Amino acid sequence: MTAASTPRSLALIHTVPGLIPVFEELAARHLPGWRPFNMVDESLLRNTIREGSLSRLTMRRLAGHVWSAVDAGAQAIMVTCSSLGPAVDATGPLCPVPLFRVDDGMAIRALEQGRRIGVLATLSTTLEPTAALIERHAAEAGRPLTLTSHLCAGAFEKLAQGDRADHDALVREGFEAVAGKVDAVVLAQASMARALDGLGATKVPVFTSPELGVLHMRAALADRDHVAL
Repeated sequence: MTAASTPRSLALIHTVPGLIPVFEELAARHLPGWRPFNMVDESLLRNTIREGSLSRLTMRRLAGHVWSAVDAGAQAIMVTCSSLGPAVDATGPLCPVPLFRVDDGMAIRALEQGRRIGVLATLSTTLEPTAALIERHAAEAGRPLTLTSHLCAGAFEKLAQGDRADHDALVREGFEAVAGKVDAVVLAQASMARALDGLGATKVPVFTSPELGVLHMRAALADRDHVAL
Protein backbone atom coordinates (compact mmCIF):
# COMPACT_ATOMS: atom_id res chain seq x y z
CA MET A 1 0.00 0.00 0.00
CA THR A 2 1.42 3.37 -0.99
CA ALA A 3 1.58 6.33 1.36
CA ALA A 4 -1.02 8.13 -0.77
CA SER A 5 -3.51 5.28 -0.36
CA THR A 6 -2.90 4.63 3.33
CA PRO A 7 -6.18 5.19 5.24
CA ARG A 8 -6.22 8.10 7.63
CA SER A 9 -6.88 7.40 11.30
CA LEU A 10 -10.24 8.26 12.89
CA ALA A 11 -10.78 7.97 16.64
CA LEU A 12 -14.30 7.25 17.89
CA ILE A 13 -14.78 7.98 21.59
CA HIS A 14 -17.79 6.14 23.06
CA THR A 15 -19.54 5.88 26.40
CA VAL A 16 -21.81 3.01 25.24
CA PRO A 17 -19.94 -0.07 23.94
CA GLY A 18 -22.94 -1.22 21.93
CA LEU A 19 -22.50 1.71 19.55
CA ILE A 20 -19.12 0.51 18.31
CA PRO A 21 -20.46 -1.71 15.48
CA VAL A 22 -22.96 1.00 14.47
CA PHE A 23 -20.25 3.59 13.90
CA GLU A 24 -17.77 1.14 12.40
CA GLU A 25 -20.36 0.23 9.77
CA LEU A 26 -21.13 3.89 9.07
CA ALA A 27 -17.44 4.72 8.77
CA ALA A 28 -16.91 1.84 6.36
CA ARG A 29 -19.83 3.05 4.22
CA HIS A 30 -19.23 6.79 4.26
CA LEU A 31 -15.53 7.26 5.03
CA PRO A 32 -13.65 4.78 2.83
CA GLY A 33 -10.42 6.73 3.14
CA TRP A 34 -10.46 6.49 6.92
CA ARG A 35 -9.79 3.65 9.34
CA PRO A 36 -11.53 4.01 12.73
CA PHE A 37 -10.31 2.89 16.11
CA ASN A 38 -12.49 2.90 19.21
CA MET A 39 -12.00 4.26 22.70
CA VAL A 40 -14.63 3.42 25.34
CA ASP A 41 -15.15 4.92 28.78
CA GLU A 42 -18.58 4.14 30.23
CA SER A 43 -17.79 6.08 33.41
CA LEU A 44 -17.98 9.42 31.57
CA LEU A 45 -21.70 8.94 31.01
CA ARG A 46 -22.38 7.07 34.25
CA ASN A 47 -20.81 9.83 36.32
CA THR A 48 -22.75 12.48 34.39
CA ILE A 49 -26.01 10.63 35.06
CA ARG A 50 -25.15 10.21 38.75
CA GLU A 51 -24.22 13.88 39.17
CA GLY A 52 -27.17 15.12 37.12
CA SER A 53 -25.06 17.32 34.86
CA LEU A 54 -21.75 17.44 33.03
CA SER A 55 -19.08 18.26 35.61
CA ARG A 56 -15.79 20.06 35.09
CA LEU A 57 -14.00 16.87 36.09
CA THR A 58 -15.77 14.83 33.41
CA MET A 59 -15.04 17.55 30.85
CA ARG A 60 -11.38 17.43 31.78
CA ARG A 61 -11.36 13.65 31.56
CA LEU A 62 -12.88 13.74 28.10
CA ALA A 63 -10.19 16.20 27.05
CA GLY A 64 -7.65 13.66 28.29
CA HIS A 65 -9.20 11.01 26.05
CA VAL A 66 -9.08 13.40 23.10
CA TRP A 67 -5.39 14.05 23.68
CA SER A 68 -4.76 10.32 24.08
CA ALA A 69 -6.44 9.77 20.70
CA VAL A 70 -4.19 12.41 19.13
CA ASP A 71 -1.14 10.74 20.68
CA ALA A 72 -2.34 7.43 19.20
CA GLY A 73 -2.25 8.95 15.73
CA ALA A 74 -5.83 10.11 15.20
CA GLN A 75 -6.18 12.61 12.38
CA ALA A 76 -9.83 13.30 13.26
CA ILE A 77 -11.97 12.47 16.30
CA MET A 78 -15.69 12.04 16.92
CA VAL A 79 -17.31 11.79 20.35
CA THR A 80 -20.45 9.67 19.98
CA CYS A 81 -22.13 10.61 23.28
CA SER A 82 -24.48 13.61 23.08
CA SER A 83 -24.37 14.17 26.85
CA LEU A 84 -20.71 15.14 26.42
CA GLY A 85 -21.42 17.67 23.69
CA PRO A 86 -20.52 20.76 25.73
CA ALA A 87 -17.21 19.14 26.67
CA VAL A 88 -16.48 18.56 22.98
CA ASP A 89 -17.22 22.21 22.26
CA ALA A 90 -14.87 23.30 25.05
CA THR A 91 -12.07 21.00 23.92
CA GLY A 92 -12.35 21.69 20.18
CA PRO A 93 -10.49 25.04 20.00
CA LEU A 94 -7.43 23.46 21.64
CA CYS A 95 -7.47 20.19 19.69
CA PRO A 96 -4.79 19.93 16.97
CA VAL A 97 -6.99 17.73 14.75
CA PRO A 98 -10.66 18.10 13.69
CA LEU A 99 -12.94 17.18 16.61
CA PHE A 100 -16.65 16.49 16.11
CA ARG A 101 -19.69 16.00 18.30
CA VAL A 102 -22.10 13.40 17.00
CA ASP A 103 -25.25 15.52 16.98
CA ASP A 104 -24.26 18.53 14.84
CA GLY A 105 -25.50 17.03 11.58
CA MET A 106 -28.81 16.03 13.14
CA ALA A 107 -29.44 19.53 14.51
CA ILE A 108 -28.67 21.18 11.18
CA ARG A 109 -30.94 18.84 9.20
CA ALA A 110 -33.84 19.22 11.61
CA LEU A 111 -33.75 23.01 11.34
CA GLU A 112 -34.15 22.71 7.58
CA GLN A 113 -37.67 21.30 8.18
CA GLY A 114 -39.13 24.31 9.97
CA ARG A 115 -38.99 26.36 13.13
CA ARG A 116 -40.84 23.95 15.45
CA ILE A 117 -38.45 21.22 16.59
CA GLY A 118 -39.21 18.42 19.04
CA VAL A 119 -36.39 16.91 21.07
CA LEU A 120 -36.76 13.45 22.59
CA ALA A 121 -34.23 12.05 25.04
CA THR A 122 -34.06 9.21 27.54
CA LEU A 123 -31.67 11.13 29.80
CA SER A 124 -32.11 14.64 31.17
CA THR A 125 -28.35 15.07 30.88
CA THR A 126 -28.73 14.75 27.11
CA LEU A 127 -31.97 16.68 26.68
CA GLU A 128 -30.51 20.03 27.74
CA PRO A 129 -27.27 19.89 25.68
CA THR A 130 -29.18 18.82 22.56
CA ALA A 131 -31.72 21.62 22.96
CA ALA A 132 -28.89 24.11 23.48
CA LEU A 133 -27.12 22.85 20.34
CA ILE A 134 -30.24 23.31 18.21
CA GLU A 135 -30.74 26.79 19.66
CA ARG A 136 -27.15 27.67 18.78
CA HIS A 137 -27.44 26.46 15.19
CA ALA A 138 -30.74 28.32 14.80
CA ALA A 139 -29.17 31.52 16.09
CA GLU A 140 -26.15 31.14 13.79
CA ALA A 141 -28.44 30.61 10.80
CA GLY A 142 -30.80 33.42 11.80
CA ARG A 143 -33.74 30.99 11.95
CA PRO A 144 -36.72 31.39 14.30
CA LEU A 145 -37.11 28.44 16.64
CA THR A 146 -39.68 26.91 18.94
CA LEU A 147 -38.44 23.89 20.89
CA THR A 148 -40.59 21.20 22.45
CA SER A 149 -38.57 18.90 24.71
CA HIS A 150 -39.75 15.56 26.05
CA LEU A 151 -37.97 13.19 28.42
CA CYS A 152 -38.83 9.52 27.83
CA ALA A 153 -38.63 8.73 31.53
CA GLY A 154 -37.48 5.23 32.38
CA ALA A 155 -36.41 4.32 28.84
CA PHE A 156 -32.68 4.52 29.47
CA GLU A 157 -32.98 2.28 32.50
CA LYS A 158 -34.88 -0.27 30.40
CA LEU A 159 -32.13 -0.24 27.80
CA ALA A 160 -29.45 -0.60 30.48
CA GLN A 161 -31.30 -3.71 31.70
CA GLY A 162 -31.28 -5.16 28.19
CA ASP A 163 -34.99 -4.51 27.60
CA ARG A 164 -34.88 -2.98 24.14
CA ALA A 165 -38.62 -3.56 23.52
CA ASP A 166 -39.77 -1.50 26.52
CA HIS A 167 -37.16 1.16 25.77
CA ASP A 168 -38.47 1.51 22.22
CA ALA A 169 -42.09 1.56 23.42
CA LEU A 170 -41.36 4.48 25.77
CA VAL A 171 -39.59 6.37 22.99
CA ARG A 172 -42.57 5.81 20.71
CA GLU A 173 -44.90 7.15 23.39
CA GLY A 174 -42.73 10.25 23.60
CA PHE A 175 -42.81 10.65 19.85
CA GLU A 176 -46.59 10.47 19.77
CA ALA A 177 -46.74 13.11 22.51
CA VAL A 178 -44.84 15.71 20.49
CA ALA A 179 -45.33 14.77 16.82
CA GLY A 180 -48.52 16.80 16.40
CA LYS A 181 -46.90 19.98 17.68
CA VAL A 182 -43.68 20.17 15.64
CA ASP A 183 -42.20 20.21 12.13
CA ALA A 184 -39.49 17.68 12.92
CA VAL A 185 -38.33 15.45 15.78
CA VAL A 186 -34.78 14.66 16.81
CA LEU A 187 -33.80 11.66 18.93
CA ALA A 188 -31.12 13.12 21.14
CA GLN A 189 -29.09 9.96 21.80
CA ALA A 190 -27.42 7.63 19.34
CA SER A 191 -28.81 4.71 21.37
CA MET A 192 -32.35 5.83 20.41
CA ALA A 193 -31.72 5.70 16.67
CA ARG A 194 -33.60 2.47 15.98
CA ALA A 195 -36.48 2.95 18.39
CA LEU A 196 -38.95 4.11 15.73
CA ASP A 197 -37.93 1.64 13.02
CA GLY A 198 -41.13 -0.36 13.29
CA LEU A 199 -43.46 2.61 12.81
CA GLY A 200 -43.04 2.97 9.05
CA ALA A 201 -43.92 6.43 7.77
CA THR A 202 -44.12 8.94 10.63
CA LYS A 203 -46.26 12.07 10.98
CA VAL A 204 -43.20 14.32 10.80
CA PRO A 205 -39.55 13.76 9.79
CA VAL A 206 -37.40 12.09 12.47
CA PHE A 207 -33.67 12.70 12.65
CA THR A 208 -31.08 10.64 14.51
CA SER A 209 -27.45 11.37 15.16
CA PRO A 210 -25.28 8.42 14.05
CA GLU A 211 -25.48 8.58 10.24
CA LEU A 212 -26.12 12.31 10.04
CA GLY A 213 -23.17 12.88 12.37
CA VAL A 214 -20.85 10.83 10.17
CA LEU A 215 -22.12 12.55 7.00
CA HIS A 216 -21.59 15.96 8.59
CA MET A 217 -18.07 14.95 9.55
CA ARG A 218 -17.37 13.67 6.03
CA ALA A 219 -18.47 16.98 4.50
CA ALA A 220 -16.42 19.00 6.97
CA LEU A 221 -13.31 16.89 6.36
CA ALA A 222 -13.78 17.17 2.59
CA ASP A 223 -14.05 20.97 2.89
CA ARG A 224 -10.92 21.01 5.02
CA ASP A 225 -9.01 18.97 2.45
CA HIS A 226 -10.19 21.27 -0.34
CA VAL A 227 -9.01 24.34 1.56
CA ALA A 228 -5.68 22.63 2.27
CA LEU A 229 -5.19 22.09 -1.45
